[in-house]
Amino acid sequence: MLHFQKNNVTVFQSSLYKTTSAVIRSDEAVIMTDPTWLPHEIEEIKQYIKKHRGNRQLYIIYTHSDFDHIIGAGAFPEATVIASEEFQMNTRKAEILKEIRDFDQEYYIEREYAPEYPTVDRVIRKDGDKLILGDITLTFYKAPGHTDDGLFTVVEPWGIFLSGDYMSDVEFPFITSSYQDYVKTVDKARWLTGHHDIKVHVPGHGNVTDKKKEIHDRIDFSVEYLKRLKEEDRTLEEELKDTFRFYEGMRARHTKNFEHTKKETNG
Repeated sequence: MLHFQKNNVTVFQSSLYKTTSAVIRSDEAVIMTDPTWLPHEIEEIKQYIKKHRGNRQLYIIYTHSDFDHIIGAGAFPEATVIASEEFQMNTRKAEILKEIRDFDQEYYIEREYAPEYPTVDRVIRKDGDKLILGDITLTFYKAPGHTDDGLFTVVEPWGIFLSGDYMSDVEFPFITSSYQDYVKTVDKARWLTGHHDIKVHVPGHGNVTDKKKEIHDRIDFSVEYLKRLKEEDRTLEEELKDTFRFYEGMRARHTKNFEHTKKETNG
C-alpha cells in the first residue's frame, strides 16, 4: 500500500506490522529497501519500479536479515544488493529461509518466485562507507543491537534516513542481538542526525516522518526506554500500554528486552 510520497522518495507500507519498503529514484539509479511482505504488496512495488525505472540500475539495501525484511528478495533477481558484512556472513541463512517457508505454509501463501537469502554485491564493512550514484551519495553506518547485521543509510542531498528496525513510532526497541550495541546504535543515530541534514526518516516499521522534531523525539524515546530497561523500571510497562496501540501484541518482546538487558548488564 502506498504510504508516503515526496519528491524522489516513495514508501510502501505492508498490512503486516506496518513494514516499509522505500523506493528512491535518482538520475542514474533506483534504490529500494527490504521488499516485503505479501505477494500482492511485492507486486505493487514491482509495478511501480517497472513504470519509473527506465534503463537505470536497481539497487536493494537490506537493512538487516530478519526474514520479514528479505522475504521479497527473490522477486528482484536483477538487483544489485547492498548490505553489511555481517549480513553477508550470517550463519543463520538456512534458518531464516525456513522461517519464510513456515510463514507461507501457515497462511497458504503462494509466490511467483522462490524465496532466497540475498547474495551481497556491495558489502559495507565500516561506518562512513559511501556509494556515489550520479547525483546522489549513499553513506552507510553499521547498526547492531536489534540484530548484529543492521545497517543505517543516509541518502544525500535529500537527507533521507533509512533506519531499519530502529526509531519506530509503532514499536519500542526490540533487542535480539545486544543491549550494549543497541545503546551505541541509538547514540550513533543521534550523532548522525547532527552530522547530516536529515529531512525524512523511514523506519522499518511504522510511519515515515518529514518533521525534524518527530525524528529527534523518536531517538529520545529509544534512549529513555533503554535507560529504564537497565534500571529495571517496572512502571515502564503501563506507559507503553498508553503509548503503543499494538502493545498487547508486543508484550512478550518487552519482557524479553528486560531479560536480555539484565543478563547482559548484570552478568
